[in-house]
Amino acid sequence: MSAHPTIAITSGEPAGIGPELMARLAIRHAERPFPARLVVLGDRDLLEARARRIGVAPRYLPYDPLAFAPHGGPVEVWHHPLAAPAVPGHPDPTNALAVLSTLEDACDACATGAFAALVTAPLQKSVINDAGVSFVGHTEFFAQRTGTPRVVMMLVSGANDDALRVALVTTHLPLRAVADAITPEAVAQTIEIVQRELTARFAIMKPRIAVCGLNPHAGEHGHLGHEEADVIAPVLAAARERGLDVAGPLPADTVFVPDIARGYDAIVAMYHDQGLPVLKSVSFGHGVNVTLGLPFVRTSVDHGTALDLAADATRATTADPGSLVTALELAIDIAQRHSD
Repeated sequence: MSAHPTIAITSGEPAGIGPELMARLAIRHAERPFPARLVVLGDRDLLEARARRIGVAPRYLPYDPLAFAPHGGPVEVWHHPLAAPAVPGHPDPTNALAVLSTLEDACDACATGAFAALVTAPLQKSVINDAGVSFVGHTEFFAQRTGTPRVVMMLVSGANDDALRVALVTTHLPLRAVADAITPEAVAQTIEIVQRELTARFAIMKPRIAVCGLNPHAGEHGHLGHEEADVIAPVLAAARERGLDVAGPLPADTVFVPDIARGYDAIVAMYHDQGLPVLKSVSFGHGVNVTLGLPFVRTSVDHGTALDLAADATRATTADPGSLVTALELAIDIAQRHSD
């Protein structure tokens, strides 16, 4: 990889705020270039139309994978035409396959090394499923496409080294299904991936990892549940015997106290809404979703498609690209570390 890597960016749900964020990002890149070549995957006509809608005119160039493009040049667009016109605020299942094609091409190009990293804008999962395609989320999609047996979703509060990092054992599951999914294998594999990726991608040589319990008060010595004693604690004991610096199982309402959380490089939560509300409360708009375990770097914004914002032309002009910028900065930083 180059010190000025090529980064792929998918434009997300066509009816959402993603196209406006791409325009804001392109303007930011023209004014203060990122140290990278940026390639957006999406419908070029849509991107240009939505830029005009918010009163900006970024320069988009067609993407040519064989052409040399210096870092800091205009944002390039790998054109993926939509099947139907996109109406802001109103997702159309007709466009689901076109949207998925951006993920497929970006994933495959990253896997071959054509791109150094991938940044994804948010998708409307429901409309993809309405089109008859089973889609749980980006994380699961990329894992399946690359044949990766387990990946880990980790949200990071920013691109700085002292950011709060929260990784999940389970992701998009109904709450009643979570307990059954907390198995020794799931907990052990998650910890191993977090340990490995913090070292390889974040250059933390001896990661300090805190692990939450599943139940209130981490089970209260068995009075509020047995998963801590039966599943989580034995896994942590084995990890410590292998030399890993892991603490827990700890009550989630304790470990996220700022003075305690600062003592760890990452906190492993058992399920989605155990850890992510805390992280988003301190970093929303500038947080980053990182997929650990893939054969390439993937980061994403920490917010959704904002259909209501996109539907209102006036409000759409206020769309904040902060999370997208931070996701891109972190992707570039990780890619550059791999080039050293």
